Amino acid sequence: MFAYIVRRMFQSVIVLLVVGLVAFSMFRFVGDPIDNMLGQERTQADIDRLRTELGLDQPFPVQYFKFLKGAVQGDFGVSYRQGRPVSTILIERAPATLELAFVSGFLAITMGIALGVFTAIRRQGVAANVIMTVSLLGVSLPTFLIGILLIYVFSIELGVLPSFGRGETVMIGSWSTGFLTTSGLKALILPAITLGLYQMTLIMRLVRSEMLEVMRADYVRFARARGLSDRVINFRHALKNTLVPVITITGLQLGSIIAFAIITETVFQWPGVGLLFINAIQFVDIPVMAAYLMLISVMFVSINLIVDLLYYAIDPRLRVDARAT
Repeated sequence: MFAYIVRRMFQSVIVLLVVGLVAFSMFRFVGDPIDNMLGQERTQADIDRLRTELGLDQPFPVQYFKFLKGAVQGDFGVSYRQGRPVSTILIERAPATLELAFVSGFLAITMGIALGVFTAIRRQGVAANVIMTVSLLGVSLPTFLIGILLIYVFSIELGVLPSFGRGETVMIGSWSTGFLTTSGLKALILPAITLGLYQMTLIMRLVRSEMLEVMRADYVRFARARGLSDRVINFRHALKNTLVPVITITGLQLGSIIAFAIITETVFQWPGVGLLFINAIQFVDIPVMAAYLMLISVMFVSINLIVDLLYYAIDPRLRVDARAT
């Protein structure tokens, strides 16, 4: 087990280094931040001075290793647009994105597993067929279109939910939360549904497919022959074995919720790190873009590492293979 953890952590570090190198290389082609930071009356001396102050006159390897050195210490430099430390800006924006991702992930996992089990057990029922038909919308429609449709129905036509913003927030230490205010909770509903709908339908269809396959296994038939009740068979035997492959996909989808919150935050003008990244692209704010991509990479790699360890702990076949090798 220890050797497996060390090997996976070493692979994770390599992935992060490669992602950082690729991201930092791409930023050299998105534009020159000097053009946005200086006015029309700038001189060549002003351009050279600012370029030296920002370290943009140094070779690419030097810039990259300076960025990595600062990132390890939590220092991502200063935003070209706001003139403030990037870490401070991210700390201010992170609560909005994390709360949105938490609610979306919770809805996706709980509703996805529950509906997947229901449609598998009642696969011939009318309700199950309706749910499977409606789920095609969640898989087929793009996220921004789902958000626009929800805004049109619940904000414009019905007028019951806000169409943008985060609502009122309450500070708990350095953490701003909208969970403790009515307007904050109402503002969270539409973005959370928009962000979590695709993941929910994907998890639901995966759980249904895996559970139908498990229910055709020999040990399930043997359990029925022993006279066990359907409830025991479905939830103690079938569901337990169904969740083993679902864990991997669910972990990846939780990472996707955070990574792809950019679209949802843009549609609803949600003040999170995704909207911050979009604004940084428009202004060529390289420190903010690099910090965002590195944080998303760390989240993805961390989630994948946790999923691999859970998979290793749950599935005894992996432990047997590890001992054999």
